[in-house]
Amino acid sequence: MEDYKLGPVESRFADFIWEGEPMTTKELVDLCAEELHWKRTTTYSILKKLCEKGFFKMENSVVTSLVSKDEYNAFQSEKFVEETFQGSLPALVLSFGSRKKLNKKEIEDLQKIIDSMKE
Repeated sequence: MEDYKLGPVESRFADFIWEGEPMTTKELVDLCAEELHWKRTTTYSILKKLCEKGFFKMENSVVTSLVSKDEYNAFQSEKFVEETFQGSLPALVLSFGSRKKLNKKEIEDLQKIIDSMKE
């Protein structure tokens, strides 16, 4: 997948698929008509675009994901840290912590994550 970025409308559309997969194209068209007031052609155009980007596939009128929502979110998070904090997770945590104090549970949860990542 060459372009991992989804716009707001594409993201909402992708959520429909992630939440309902596998789903038929008819189910997707009906859902988009109801929720987004889209015509069938609009749904197929967006679906084709996201299939070409490698997010989803359509076989025998059934739509499934090639990239899970968790995988997408992880990639976007990594990209944000890389672009904003030169890839430094500690810099992100320090920046976040300077504006919002963590409670004891949050600190314990972070410590567990750190401990699980040690080599």
